[in-house]
Amino acid sequence: MLSIAAAPFYIALNIYIIHRFFAWLESCGSVFGKKRIKMPVIIVYVLFALSLVIAFFMPEGSQPKRIVQLAANYWLGILLYTLLITAAGHLLSLLLRRVFKVLPADFFKSRKNHIISGAVTLAAAAAVSIYGMAHAHDIKLKEYSISINKSMNESIKAVLVADWHLGYSIGKEHMRKMTELINAQEPDIVFVAGDIYDNSYEAIDDPDGIAEILSGINSRYGVYACWGNHDVDEKILGGFTFDYDAEKSHSPEVAEFLEKAGIKLLEDECILIDGSFYIAGRVDGEKPATDGNVRKTPAELLEGVDRSRPVFVMYHEPDELDELAAVGTDILLSGHTHNGQVFPGNLTIKLAWENAYGCIKKDDMYSIVTSGVGVWGPFMRVGTDAEVVSIEITGK
Repeated sequence: MLSIAAAPFYIALNIYIIHRFFAWLESCGSVFGKKRIKMPVIIVYVLFALSLVIAFFMPEGSQPKRIVQLAANYWLGILLYTLLITAAGHLLSLLLRRVFKVLPADFFKSRKNHIISGAVTLAAAAAVSIYGMAHAHDIKLKEYSISINKSMNESIKAVLVADWHLGYSIGKEHMRKMTELINAQEPDIVFVAGDIYDNSYEAIDDPDGIAEILSGINSRYGVYACWGNHDVDEKILGGFTFDYDAEKSHSPEVAEFLEKAGIKLLEDECILIDGSFYIAGRVDGEKPATDGNVRKTPAELLEGVDRSRPVFVMYHEPDELDELAAVGTDILLSGHTHNGQVFPGNLTIKLAWENAYGCIKKDDMYSIVTSGVGVWGPFMRVGTDAEVVSIEITGK
């Protein structure tokens, strides 16, 4: 399992960080080298480092697990940027001393220089982490205006959201902010492109309260959703699936939750709206959670559809663009990528997807990918936004 395989690497990184931290502390003062000072710090650090594992074994949905899991999600982001900024500092030091020779080779043998460089590293890691935590709560509006190659009686204002990841990190307050921003757009239709919950329905705090908030979304034609790859019940440790080969299933309570929220779930089906345009919701390709894990092909999904009318498809992962364009899709609405969520993920994610984020045109089809509303793993956003997408759609 990947979680177990990654464990030695994770342990080594934490040992490196705590070693460097105490080396810096001891340069600040010899008192920090004493056991009565070091041991409490080590214990606290180890508890945070093990918070992922501790939370994994705690009862699902319990308040203690909610606290520990949230701490673990913050910890992942803090550790990430502590490592990145420490590594960047080492690289910069090496370049300045060995390559450009701006600094003397023995620059860091000076106690004063060592203290200053360590303080700068800690301050930078803290600043980025605090910014990332705060920014994850700030939901932005992203707007597109597109014209499809079909006749339309009138323009349509659509709103796209995805990747709520309701659970230990995302709850009522975040959904309230999102709902208010959606309603401010006065949409004709709202699309929810998957990852509604985060692998455990029991992790959602006050689902009835959240459903009541979501039921306040106002749109002319309603709110429609499809499944994502996290909308299945499975054990997750550090972002890795622990029961990868087990048969997946959607939590049965989610269907009732969506019904209370006034959201229509489309599971590999296509429907005609107001006699004017079609919308389809495609089952996730990675974890379809269907009988025999079978899902429809793009051609089967849109079988019998009048291609002279606009066709909008929700598919959580922005995949099979060529196939969906070939069968008459006008707009493909997706999420999944989070646009990388945290730097440098927003740079590397582009290597994995033809359209990792934003709006591109594929033949006569537009592919629109949102960075999502919630978070997965680290409760941070750095270099990306949580967003609601507003799309003004007109015909030729």
